[in-house]
Amino acid sequence: MKGKSQKVFLLFWFGMTLRLFFLLGACCEKTTRKTMRQSPPTQQTTSKSGVILNTKNSQQVVVDNGIVSVNFSRPKGYTLGMSYKGIDNILEDDNEEQDRGYLDVVWNMPPSKNSTFERIFGTNFTVIANDDNFVELSFLRTWNSSMKGSSVPMNIDIRYILRSGDSGFYAYAIFDRPEGWPAVEIDQIRIVFKLQSKFNYMAISDERQRNMPTKKDRETGQELAYPEAVLLTKPANPEFRGEVDDKYQYSSENKDSTVHGWVSVDADAPVGFWMITPSNEFRNAGPIKQDLTSHVGPITLSMFVSTHYAGKESTMSFKEGETYKKVFGPVFVYVNSASGDDGTLSLWSDAVQQQAKEVRSWPYEFPKSVDFVPPSERGIVLGRLLVKDSYYRGGKVVYADNAYVGLALPGETGSWQKESKGYQFWTQADTKGFFLINNIVPGDYNLYAWVPGFIGDYRYNVTITIKKGGVITLDSLVFVPPRSGPTLWEIGFPDRTAAEFYIPDPYPTLMNKLYNKRPNDKFRQYGLWDRYTDLYPNDDLVFTVGKSKYDKDWFFAHVSRIAGNKTFQPTTWQIVFDHPNEVENGNYTLQLALACTSDANLQIRFNDAGAKNPDFGTGKIGADSAIARHGVHGLHRLFSIGVKSSRIVKGKNTIYLKQARAKNAYQGVMYDYIRLEGPPSTGK
Repeated sequence: MKGKSQKVFLLFWFGMTLRLFFLLGACCEKTTRKTMRQSPPTQQTTSKSGVILNTKNSQQVVVDNGIVSVNFSRPKGYTLGMSYKGIDNILEDDNEEQDRGYLDVVWNMPPSKNSTFERIFGTNFTVIANDDNFVELSFLRTWNSSMKGSSVPMNIDIRYILRSGDSGFYAYAIFDRPEGWPAVEIDQIRIVFKLQSKFNYMAISDERQRNMPTKKDRETGQELAYPEAVLLTKPANPEFRGEVDDKYQYSSENKDSTVHGWVSVDADAPVGFWMITPSNEFRNAGPIKQDLTSHVGPITLSMFVSTHYAGKESTMSFKEGETYKKVFGPVFVYVNSASGDDGTLSLWSDAVQQQAKEVRSWPYEFPKSVDFVPPSERGIVLGRLLVKDSYYRGGKVVYADNAYVGLALPGETGSWQKESKGYQFWTQADTKGFFLINNIVPGDYNLYAWVPGFIGDYRYNVTITIKKGGVITLDSLVFVPPRSGPTLWEIGFPDRTAAEFYIPDPYPTLMNKLYNKRPNDKFRQYGLWDRYTDLYPNDDLVFTVGKSKYDKDWFFAHVSRIAGNKTFQPTTWQIVFDHPNEVENGNYTLQLALACTSDANLQIRFNDAGAKNPDFGTGKIGADSAIARHGVHGLHRLFSIGVKSSRIVKGKNTIYLKQARAKNAYQGVMYDYIRLEGPPSTGK
């Protein structure tokens, strides 16, 4: 190895060594401060009495650390109440005991698809640890064959932790299936907290926060196309009149959903209630999976698993006899307060700072379950990802700038976005393609990646086995994106969303005011699918390559047209392009990347709209509901469609894209990116 190649090799290893040095240094620092307490946030009150556990009541358990006091039902483990700063109960104590704080599961037993919603309650209460600084409680629900059909076949251990000096408590759950149990599909696992109505200001990001309507406002409103969407017609606060409330308008991607919650802004001393998620490793379907956060109730959720924005393809499916064990969490339920003058922003800012502290402390050292893997037993993978596209920059190898790189259970290329059983560990590469994934639970994984600006998914074709404390350094990995020939034209930008396309203004009578002045969030408005009919009442969209602009002329969702009387029509879009030269022999390729598919059937025809059989068809596909649920993407799909040269003509050509299913207004697809490639060039 000489000259330039030797220099690149040495720089690569130097960079990796430096990153590993800093990482291990951070780990060592964490180990040395194992018994040290972090400084409490400015809003916290320091406990002088330590943690006190009261089990005298056979029906309830109370844990008090001098800052918060939390009351659990015994042995069921429902969170009955949480007192803080003079508030006897932050949770809604008008609700039944099982409807304040709980863990629930939605499941079905195949072949039946009928889902069961089940609140999980313990049958065996155990004090796992109890001293002046730390209490951990277990509420275990054990399954047996007599419960078949009525309860999800899974042993579920719900754990709660209170520590001295913490302004809140931790919650996690251990799911366990021994051998021999029946098949089951699990669509949802989550923790729910329902708060008192005095919590009326919601925050889920720096920009997405606002005063919120009440549960009663929804009850007196007008239901729209589906129950979750309600037009507020008689709200107690007139400022909400004429707005739409829909919990899906507040969804976030996993990577962004790290802290959210509520503030009681009308109190003399505002109080905040926050759900903090320090890691996404236990959530399903990867970093860009969208899910619920907080919504009107007031309700705060910690979503561990769901099929939202993905459909049944992302369910946890267990065969008969299949074993399983996984720890979901811990998550941190954090409360804070401020003087009346400080307002909500200081509480949000403090919650964000607390979230950063939780991330720095992850993985925690204090959970007592042997199934939670401590930091000293976790592994590291580091490496570099490069991209080689024969028709991009002369076929030179380029850096996988800001690539998403992750580990998930072994599977097919791209399977991570549907994978819900195992742990997932993700990072973003730097501008040079270097990546480092740490805190990995031991086990077997595939390494997956995708790169904004390039179509397709990468999968390293070797199973990566993480051992306790192991460090794996990979060679430079090269991703070769799908490509058959030179680009003739393209529409959009390959980033797995439809965000770059034209998103219309909402109806003035169906708006959420939070998003009125936020163009990047316009897609979250209700009813945008109906705007297609307004813009194209008779004839469908026509996009002319070289003249049309995709951010102005390509509607963000290919949906049905309203025909009146609650009926709908299929729609056929056209891509018109000129092929000025003689058609070359060999196959052309249409690269079709879809950002969403919702009960659709996309048919593609070249230069013959009336052809009985399409040149390509997806068949009935997708159930991610991203159009109706205000998501600018759902599951990503890529189709590389071979096109015989006989289907292309010299001069004007038209590609017809027909969305053939039309039972409702929000069936359809969202496009991510479309590219027509010519036949392979000689020598490529």
